[in-house]
Amino acid sequence: MLKQERQYFDRHIKLKDFGEAAQNKLFNARVLVVGVGGLGCPLLQYLVTAGIKTLGIVDGDNISASNLHRQILYTLQDVGFPKVEIASKKLMSLQPFVRIETHNFYLNSQNILKIFNEYDIIVDGTDNFVTRFLINDACVILGKPLVSGAINDYTGQLSVFNYKGGPTYRCLFPEEPLDEDCTSCSVNGVLNVLPGLIALYMANEVIKIVTDYGEVLSGKLLLIDIQSNHHQIIYIDAIPEHQRITKLPLAKTEIPSEGESEETNKILLSLRDVQEYLAKNPKTQLIDVRETWEFDEYNIGGQNIPLFDLVTRKNEIDSVNTIVFLCQTGKRSLYAAHMLKNDVKSILAARLNDSSLS
Repeated sequence: MLKQERQYFDRHIKLKDFGEAAQNKLFNARVLVVGVGGLGCPLLQYLVTAGIKTLGIVDGDNISASNLHRQILYTLQDVGFPKVEIASKKLMSLQPFVRIETHNFYLNSQNILKIFNEYDIIVDGTDNFVTRFLINDACVILGKPLVSGAINDYTGQLSVFNYKGGPTYRCLFPEEPLDEDCTSCSVNGVLNVLPGLIALYMANEVIKIVTDYGEVLSGKLLLIDIQSNHHQIIYIDAIPEHQRITKLPLAKTEIPSEGESEETNKILLSLRDVQEYLAKNPKTQLIDVRETWEFDEYNIGGQNIPLFDLVTRKNEIDSVNTIVFLCQTGKRSLYAAHMLKNDVKSILAARLNDSSLS
C-alpha cells in the first residue's frame, strides 16, 4: 500500500476487524453499477471513497433538471450532458486512485454478458423491471453476485441475490410485469432522501461482499419505510429452477402480451370471476395492490394496499379467510400472492382487465 493510500484510508485501516487486509480487497475489487440516477449517484460516491479502484458505470441517459433534487452528483450546469460522462469526472475528483470505466448506453441482451464478465460484483440501481430481470438473468448465467435496490413512494427495499448459492431476483419475483403494471418515481414522485438512504445500504452490502465482513443480506429482503422509520426483513426462499438460468430472456417486443399468455390466464381470475366469488364468499378479503392514485381513479371496492407496502402492512391482512389480490393486468396480484404465500391460508390473484366485459 502506497503512503498516500495509507493516509487517505487511515480510518478504514484503524478500524477493528477491518484494517489493511480489507482495504486491499477493496482496492482489488471490480464493481459495475448499472444506473447513475437517484440510487447510483450516492452509491458511487461511497464506493469510490471506500477505495474501490475499478468502477464501471452503465447508463444511456442524459441529465435533466428533474433529476437534480436526488441525483446529487449533478448540477444545473450539467443538464443535457450524458450522466456517465459527468459522473465520471465528479467521481475521479473524490479519490485519486480510482479508474472509472464508462458505458454510455443502455443494457440489452446483446451487450450485457460481455460487459458483466469484466466485473466481480454487479449493482442494480435501475428503475424498471425489464432491466432488473435482464440484469438478474445475466448475473445467474455468469455467477455474479447482484446487489439490488428499489424505491417506491416512501418505501425502499434492497437485497443481495445470487450470492453463494442464495436466491436470485426471480426467486422473489418469478415473472416480469408488463409496462402498464409498473410505476416509477417519474410518475409517483419521490422524496430525495429515500434513494440516498437505500444507496448507502447498497454500498455497505458491496463492501461486505468484497471484504467478507459482517452478514451479507442474501436470502433476505430489507424494507424501509421512511415515514415511520420501520425496518422489516422478509426471508426469500431459493427456488432451484430460478438458479439454473442458461439463456437470457427474449427482447421485450418478443414477449407475449398477458392476454396471449395461456399459463397466466389459467391461474388468474377475471373481474367477472372475482365478482362471482365475492358474492358467494362474503368473508373473502379483497385487496387492490395498485398504487393509491390508480385505486382512486377507479376501483371495485375492497382495501387498497400497494404492492410494495404489503409486507409492512401485513397486520391488515386476514390470515384465516381467503385473500383475493387484484391489480390491472394480474402481474402485481401474482407477485403479492408469491410474497405472502406462507403468511395466509388461501390466496387468489385477479385482474381488472377483462376482454369479455363490455
